[in-house]
Amino acid sequence: MKPTKNLLALKIIYLGSAICWTLLIAFLCLGSFSNLPSLGIGGADKYIHITFHFGFTILWFLFFFEAKIDTRNPILKVFVSSILYGILIEIAQEFFTTTRKADLYDVLANTAGAIIAILLIHAFVAWQKRKYN
Repeated sequence: MKPTKNLLALKIIYLGSAICWTLLIAFLCLGSFSNLPSLGIGGADKYIHITFHFGFTILWFLFFFEAKIDTRNPILKVFVSSILYGILIEIAQEFFTTTRKADLYDVLANTAGAIIAILLIHAFVAWQKRKYN
């Protein structure tokens, strides 16, 4: 396979992964799972929200970075998108479901996940620069 085909395949993988992750978040946050057993961990759903938005931020950043769609601060754009998506999900829970309610602490957990991802991205980029310079 030629390098350009490899890059195209990688872009498609990143895009597909980011879209699937985004849809998974919506499905799991808007669906009713009242029959599932409790994890027995206090605040476990907040850890799940952190994980959701950590993954969201990483996957969308990888896509925008690799696709070179917009080179002007993709980290900030993905971070803001993660926060807005989390807020929209909370609004949808409040107004479009009967089993879920909006929760400010979920928004804070979403933000924490995005911040952790941004810090990891910055650390990785700095490490790469030191490694290759």
